[in-house]
Formats: sequence, C-alpha cells, structure tokens
Amino acid sequence: MRILGIDPGTGICGFGVIENNQAIDYGVITTPPHTPLPDRLIDIHDSLHQIIADNHPDVIAIEKLFFKQNITTGISVAEARGVCLLVAKQHNLPIFEYSPNQIKNAICGYGMAHKPQVQEMVRVHLKLKTVPKPDDAADALAVAIVHSFAAKTT
Repeated sequence: MRILGIDPGTGICGFGVIENNQAIDYGVITTPPHTPLPDRLIDIHDSLHQIIADNHPDVIAIEKLFFKQNITTGISVAEARGVCLLVAKQHNLPIFEYSPNQIKNAICGYGMAHKPQVQEMVRVHLKLKTVPKPDDAADALAVAIVHSFAAKTT
C-alpha cells in the first residue's frame, strides 16, 4: 500500500510518501509569506494535486490539529488542512487522521516525545542515512508510518 502522509500547514505543508517501509518521495509545499491566504491555499491545492499525480498513493494519512496557544495561526492551518482533505476527496482517496499524541506514541512509544526523537525514529524505521529534512517532511513521513502500522493491525 502506498501512503501519502501530510503534515498540514499554510506556510509549510509537509508531505511524505511511503510504500513497504521505504520512503518513495518527501518534501514540503511552501507558500510565500505575506501572500493573501486564498492564494496560498490555491498553491497548496495545486501542489498537492501534482504530488498525488506523481506518486499515485492508495490512501492519505493526515495529522489532526492540536491548538496550544495561537488560535489565529491554528485557523489558517485548519484552512490548509481543509484544502488537503478536499484534494484527497477529489482523487477519491481514503483519508485517515491521527493526532500528534497518536503519532508520537506509535513512532516512539511515548506520546510526549520531542520532535528530534520522532525524526530519528522516522530515519530508523525507513532505513534512511540521515533524518529527513525539513522537519515538516519528517513529520509527514511519521504520519504515513503510523498509518502503515494501523493498516497492519486491521
């Protein structure tokens, strides 16, 4: 099963494609700062369509949102996440959602793990020589890995 993991964001949206415990593709969709939000959302929309066309995933796994403090940033991230969900539905792809704690717990065995721990476990699981960069790409790969674990248990 080919899984596209997404770490949603407005300025940086991470993506990672895995299949059979191997990284197929990963990176980020970036949108220019100070660009109107609707234009940024179109960039994410169009880029994600291209990523799906290039990689032909079977499913999409996406991180659920968790708000700590900045609700304004959270709203724009939620809008970017909505675009990601829309594109998945436009391609008739099944969508699976995982919370940050579920991801950390599945990857590291501890729901309060720190980013460097998660990134290192992504590197180990996918047998990569280095931690995937940027961080958002590693986070997206983590989401995909978590779905691969979940799919094996169902």
